[in-house]
Amino acid sequence: MIDVTTGYGNRIIHSGISLTIEKNDFIGIVGPNGSGKTTFLKTLLGTLKPLSGKIEKQNLLFGYVPQRDTVQPVLPYTVKDVVLMGRYPSLPLLKLPSAQDREVVLECLDRVGIADLEGAVYKSLSGGQRQRTLIARALVSKPQVLILDEPTNGMDTPSHHALLNLIADLQEKNQLTVLLVSHLLGDVANLVKKLMLFEKGSFQVGPIEDLLSEEKLGKTYSANIIVKKIDGNYLITSRHE
Repeated sequence: MIDVTTGYGNRIIHSGISLTIEKNDFIGIVGPNGSGKTTFLKTLLGTLKPLSGKIEKQNLLFGYVPQRDTVQPVLPYTVKDVVLMGRYPSLPLLKLPSAQDREVVLECLDRVGIADLEGAVYKSLSGGQRQRTLIARALVSKPQVLILDEPTNGMDTPSHHALLNLIADLQEKNQLTVLLVSHLLGDVANLVKKLMLFEKGSFQVGPIEDLLSEEKLGKTYSANIIVKKIDGNYLITSRHE
């Protein structure tokens, strides 16, 4: 249960953000740059305190997958090393990872389809391989909620679609609650079940079919948005007047 006002210092970004995230929810978080998506994420993850209100997590464990460009190890860490870092917060003080921890790492690498890259140097990977590594790092903590921040940024088309398929597969087969942040409306519309729509000064949440309207999106993005559904898939474009 979330009922908060978000912001920095005395500056309110959004007031009255109220929603309940259900088990196995698949939620897209969208909105233009500067609309408060990142502030909301930081508040949800606990790195930023709400200006008022509270978030009841009910002992849920969150797995966070940051934008991969923000993770640039200086040392030549292997894929296995990077994923193992996701186990560190659960280790007792001064205790080294156990054989069981390393086994969980290998299981998660297999789940994201890169078990064969465990010994590869992270910095040498492609964008899609790095993103899969970071998802595996989040999964090793065995979270109930997985949050992904712009996971397909800068990917070529095949890698882009393969990663979206992986995320959908993880959500369905592992009964994960997934929150997906993306500026690509088409990705979100054809993947998630609910939408959190941010714009400056206001916020909406609801089923995808309720919020994915030309009127609502046009207001949010200050553009002439066209929404069509073709063969069961949404096609979203903007038209210049």
